[in-house]
This record gives sequence, C-alpha cells and structure tokens, in this order.
Amino acid sequence: MLYAIISEDVPDSLPLRKQARPAHLARLEALRDQGRLQLAGPHPAIDSDDPGPAGFTGSLVIAEFQSLGDAQAWADADPYIDAGVYANVTVKPFKRVLP
Repeated sequence: MLYAIISEDVPDSLPLRKQARPAHLARLEALRDQGRLQLAGPHPAIDSDDPGPAGFTGSLVIAEFQSLGDAQAWADADPYIDAGVYANVTVKPFKRVLP
C-alpha cells in the first residue's frame, strides 16, 4: 500500500537540511531503485522553485510499504530527524486515484 509521509520543519531549518541532505537523499534513492517511491520533495517557504535562503517548511514523500508500521519505522529513521530538521512527521495511508 502507498503511504504519505508529511513532515514539517523547525524554523530556520535550511542549515540543518544542508548538513543531512546527502544521507536523506540516499534513502529516497534506495526506495526509488526498489520501485517503491512515487513522489518526494520539499515544500518551499516561498512561492518559488528555488527559495534560496528562505528555505523550506517541510517535505512530502509518497511511497509503498508493507504496512503503516513499516512506513512509520522508515520515517522515524530519516536523517533529517536526527539532524533536528523536522518538528513533526505524520504518516498515513494514501490511496492514489489520479492519474
């Protein structure tokens, strides 16, 4: 089943994101290589593809896992959590309707 992992950043998270980004991306690339990643990306803090120093306010990952518990465990092990990037992470089932 698909699960949405919706993360909200702490204020001024950009320096923390930059530090942990390589490890964060490696985990997403592993999901992609397994054919389980549907979508992933950050939420820019301003209305721009490149928010510059404004940074980001959170992230969204939609991926396939065996269970909600597996999705939660994967989310809990994100390097952004250890780096203090995320203030809150919500994991919930996701049903794709379109496209």
